[in-house]
Amino acid sequence: MPIRYDYSNIKRMTRSFKEKLGEGGYGSVYKGKLRSGRDVAVKMLSKPKDGGQDFMNEVAAIGRIHHVNVVGLVGYCVERTKRALVYDFMPNGSLDKYISTSQEQSPVLSRQRKYDIILGVARGIEYLHRGCDVRILHFDIKPHNILLDENFIPKISDFGLAKLYPTDNSIVTLTAARGTIGYVAPELISRSIGAISYKDDVYSFGMLLMEMLDLKRNVAANEENSSQYFPYWIYDKFNKGKEVVVDEEANGDEKEMARKMSLVALCL
Repeated sequence: MPIRYDYSNIKRMTRSFKEKLGEGGYGSVYKGKLRSGRDVAVKMLSKPKDGGQDFMNEVAAIGRIHHVNVVGLVGYCVERTKRALVYDFMPNGSLDKYISTSQEQSPVLSRQRKYDIILGVARGIEYLHRGCDVRILHFDIKPHNILLDENFIPKISDFGLAKLYPTDNSIVTLTAARGTIGYVAPELISRSIGAISYKDDVYSFGMLLMEMLDLKRNVAANEENSSQYFPYWIYDKFNKGKEVVVDEEANGDEKEMARKMSLVALCL
């Protein structure tokens, strides 16, 4: 089970928050070190606006997970208004820096490594949906929330929007929209489209898969309708019999692998 730390322990392990790893709407992340010498990432949450519900969601969800493709929660801190989550440190950062829109500034991943990362994320999602004693719906699958360890093994992170449901429940009830535009399923934005379920994580994975394959950047870049909602745009291409070239520099086997992954992404 995750360890509960005092705030003084959090300050000590981060050397008074000396090395910042990142920042977002949730707060900031700092590098830390446990007394054992183990590196960790400490996420300091901004003052909670919902009584700390997102924080408790994350502790409850990730505290019960032990899977190679889900980031490990080492501990947490709740002290007055202070909220902190202590995670395993991922030296290669998040996936988004490898597939950013600026190729010149993005480290390059080999095609095989991309394939392995995609499979790892899929296994992590499958475990959340089917491998626990409860079903955990993430609701925010995107490159920023996929962390990479020293061997580039992907770890799903950030369970602030997660919901826990009995495994026999297929439909989820939510009172507010959640997720990130561009990855979120349409029914999470407009309930008139359909019911909310574990399939919404699968949809987000499909959008992540498209981005990993560079479909959104390379295929649509020079098209007049590239601003059109991407799934509609690419389905139009297929319906009109137009070829979608995934990777012109790939060899035969790599092109076939990319083609299969593209079709999987579109099916999702």
